Amino acid sequence: MEFKEISLCQAENTILAHSLNLTKSKLKKGTLLSKEDIIELEESGYQEIMVAIPAEDDISENIAAENLASAIAGELVDVEKPTTGRCNLRAKKDGLLVIDRTPLDQINFVHESLTVATIEPFVQVYQGQLISTIKVIPYAVANATLQTCLAIAKEKPNIIRVAPFKSKTVGFIQTRVNGLKPSILDKTTKVLLQRLKRLNSHITQEIRCQHDSGEVTKAIKELQGRDVDILIISGATAVADRNDVVPSAITECGGEIIHFGMPVDPGNLLLLGRCHEKYVLGMPGCARSPKFNGFDIILDRLFADVPVTAKDIMKMGVGGLLKEITERPQPRALLSKKDKVKKSMKVSAIVLAAGQSRRMGDVNKLLMTFNEQPMIRHITNTLKESCLDEVIVVTGFEAEQIKNSLDDYDVKFVNNPDYEQGLSTSLIAGLQTIDKKTDAVIICLGDMPMVTSEGIKQLIEEFDPDANKEICVPTYQGKRGNPILWSRRFINEMLQLEGDVGAKHLLFKYDDIVHEVSMQDSGVLLDFDTRQAISDFQE
Repeated sequence: MEFKEISLCQAENTILAHSLNLTKSKLKKGTLLSKEDIIELEESGYQEIMVAIPAEDDISENIAAENLASAIAGELVDVEKPTTGRCNLRAKKDGLLVIDRTPLDQINFVHESLTVATIEPFVQVYQGQLISTIKVIPYAVANATLQTCLAIAKEKPNIIRVAPFKSKTVGFIQTRVNGLKPSILDKTTKVLLQRLKRLNSHITQEIRCQHDSGEVTKAIKELQGRDVDILIISGATAVADRNDVVPSAITECGGEIIHFGMPVDPGNLLLLGRCHEKYVLGMPGCARSPKFNGFDIILDRLFADVPVTAKDIMKMGVGGLLKEITERPQPRALLSKKDKVKKSMKVSAIVLAAGQSRRMGDVNKLLMTFNEQPMIRHITNTLKESCLDEVIVVTGFEAEQIKNSLDDYDVKFVNNPDYEQGLSTSLIAGLQTIDKKTDAVIICLGDMPMVTSEGIKQLIEEFDPDANKEICVPTYQGKRGNPILWSRRFINEMLQLEGDVGAKHLLFKYDDIVHEVSMQDSGVLLDFDTRQAISDFQE
């Protein structure tokens, strides 16, 4: 491909290198220039322009991106339609993302014009989640470059795939010593059950015995007779050596120790073994807590039928420091989502209910009947059911009527006298009112009655600033919706907004810390701007 400045008389059927403003419109970069485009450029005063001229064997950016994406996409991966030289891959189902790094690196080494980027491997992904993007850097790629990449992908199929979690039965052994409270064992069981529920699995039988190798050996043999898929053992004291109580019991039953210890913190003292073709997991002490740790990393792989070797564990050191901690936190009991919100963070919600609904004519759509009650009550009720610390409703147009329709809800009202100046004024009014100790704020639109409390709780549950999940955006089938949960650190930037705009531009500015949360229903995409839309939906 040749990249140069040429006169307009030579530009037909070349590719425009940079977007140009015309008298009546705009030509976007990457446009294959037609005769009509040349005329518009001339009329707009251009004489020379920068263009890209493909060679005879060059492949256009979209075709090249789609071909490579299709070649590296493996099981349970969807290939999206390419645009501007970019082709995205999304998870077709929930599961564990598995990436064969060696051929992927080989593809990226071929030439700078073709690139493949992915999220971290071996993480849980959700249906519709973006997992990879293939980007062609110039406007076309040499056919030889593309063919080299395709040959690598053909030799190593399934480079990027999603391994679905398989439902498995678990035998669970807990040991006890004198002075260990039964409540600690009960809590450990509760935490493990919650982990297994996420993996669509359950505990078939639990055995509690003394912390003695003979007793543990007996428990292992009993559970093997129950034909469980995986054995998990939680020792009353941490495993300190391969000859300690739990590993000794595994070998006594004819099993083997695959690996003891892992370069992941928390989770260093994990034990992985195998007994009669079944994996045995020795839980590190940190796994008594629901906080993510090394135990979860191994558990996810095993339940997705992804084999784990000693070498796999030893390679986990880079990125294995899951938290930068100066002291060990006390293990948290598995709390309800309500308790998690109340004890671990403070979350506020702002409902924007000040607009005039101009497309509705002289009717305030938030006061229109939707499923037998005013529309504004639906999102308010959803938020109150979501156990938030505070709900703020920003009013403006017909403020008293909005307040009267919500008079039985314990919410905070703030009036925006400047609502006619645009959405930003209502957002700012709400943000200026929230609790100063709030950790995160959910920005809600009043005309989205189908948002559920389960969806709100899911946003809160997945909010984790330490894991670069500071902006949580709900999605349905790959499409982003509302409401969005924001870390409080973005409040100052939002307070600088002007006019009829929200904070959408911040999603692009801080793309690296935006976390998409896949929802089970389309409520996060549904708002209602016309009477007909409301009528059609209720029919």
